[in-house]
Amino acid sequence: MTFQTSKRLDQTEILDTFLQYIYPLFFLLLFVYSTLLFSNVGVLTLIIKEKSLHQPMYFLFCNLSVNDLIGNTVLLPQLMAHVLSTKRFITYNQCLLQAFHSHTFGSASHMILVIMAIDRYVAICHPLRYGSIMTNKAVIGLSATAWGVSLLLVSVLLGLTGKLSRCRSVIQNAFCDNPSLFKLSCEDVSINNIYGLFFTVLLFTCSIGGITATYIRIALICWMKKNKEMNNRALQTCSSHLILYLIMLWSGFLTIILHRFPDHPDLRKIAYILFHVVPANLNPIIYGLQTRSLRDKITQILKRKTVISI
Repeated sequence: MTFQTSKRLDQTEILDTFLQYIYPLFFLLLFVYSTLLFSNVGVLTLIIKEKSLHQPMYFLFCNLSVNDLIGNTVLLPQLMAHVLSTKRFITYNQCLLQAFHSHTFGSASHMILVIMAIDRYVAICHPLRYGSIMTNKAVIGLSATAWGVSLLLVSVLLGLTGKLSRCRSVIQNAFCDNPSLFKLSCEDVSINNIYGLFFTVLLFTCSIGGITATYIRIALICWMKKNKEMNNRALQTCSSHLILYLIMLWSGFLTIILHRFPDHPDLRKIAYILFHVVPANLNPIIYGLQTRSLRDKITQILKRKTVISI
């Protein structure tokens, strides 16, 4: 088995369609990345500084913001550099690391949103027991489980790919991911495909199953009790979470589907970028607008700044 850490993967075909729009594309990506950093870091800072927001729901949302920041910081700066450069190269180790973070970003997003759904279920269906169930220890344990499972699944996924020898050097994607990496090999990749399918089915089954079961239970409780105040609270707290989940779910489905159509590489590149940047930009906006406590704190800060400026 050959393993050359210095071997470079020629990415000369990446983003060739957009060569005539180099600078508009670069500034668009820069704007997207800047807004992503500003919104997520802003929400994280607000939650950390405001003691009234030191609640399980907001700590769990911090996991989502941290995941968005890490996943996109690994991707976007290098992508912007490749847009401006005529030599789009990346070493194999760098490519493997980028793929690791990309897949961890996707799987951790699913796991964190499932845990956030459980938190909403406990808050709505068992409000009197919420404080005793969702303790700091429970939140830390659930967060560690989400990250631990994601890191384990992705480590095995990329570990199998890293053992393959390589006979090609062109990545047909906007950035590195597992399918693009094992397509560089001329060996039998049946095991990689089988585990990749297992990984995807397990992740989506747990994610969709957990979210569906949780929200069906919440809907049944609300329907049985017919409490208007409870229904309004459920709608207010669950709508933002459900919107975030659906955006992430369908953008993820789109990237998986387009990987099965090699005749449309440009659409796949765009879909992969959107999968990273769209949820990460919308998460703090949607959550901030739909969650009353967070929205009120943001409004207070904006009013305070307006008064000071006047």
